[in-house]
Amino acid sequence: DLRLVSGYDVLYGKVKAFIQDQLFDRPVDLESPNTLRNLSELAASKTLLETFKKAINALTVQDKGDAEIRDTIKLRQTRPFVAKDQGYLIPKKSVFNRIIGDSRFELLFARFLEDCADDDVISYAKNYLAVHFKLDYVNAHGDISNYYPDFLVKLSATRIVIVETKGQEDLDVPLKMERLRQWCEDINRVQSNVTYDFVYADEESFEKYKPTSFRQLLDGFREYKEKI
Repeated sequence: DLRLVSGYDVLYGKVKAFIQDQLFDRPVDLESPNTLRNLSELAASKTLLETFKKAINALTVQDKGDAEIRDTIKLRQTRPFVAKDQGYLIPKKSVFNRIIGDSRFELLFARFLEDCADDDVISYAKNYLAVHFKLDYVNAHGDISNYYPDFLVKLSATRIVIVETKGQEDLDVPLKMERLRQWCEDINRVQSNVTYDFVYADEESFEKYKPTSFRQLLDGFREYKEKI
């Protein structure tokens, strides 16, 4: 789980010092049978692993410089794929023949997109795994994970909005949204043919305020739009 390719000799010394002076409520003798016995306990081994894992991963995640476009994705070239038997919607505004919802709210949001006027939403797509649009980000545990936004919405030939829908927020949501915000900034900086934006739509606010157009959604749902 560690993104470490060298420096194990240094790490060994750090681990020894941590066990001896900080892991327990008092300094311990590393050669003592009691210390070895205590190290075999779940709480001690878990604390040791997670402490070093988080610290090392934090040090090894670095900004490597400017963004660049290496490839593009065409939704019409998405290969056929098998989906689980779950709720779906037959769309009129999507290249896919079914919009499959991982939750009730995803289907509700897809219906909202279908009902938007043609001059408000031209087309949209559910971002299935088969689309292969994903962003790497550092999750709440300090690990690098993949984030798949929920919807891709085309407002015009030159404007696309990426939508994240959420029923109940978790610890990773702010981290995902910050990564998505950064991606939009990067892609808009390196090309000017299409402007990319994003919006976060939580179920509670969506059902409370009931936007009637995508323009209303963009104007009213501003959470995570500012840089952290």
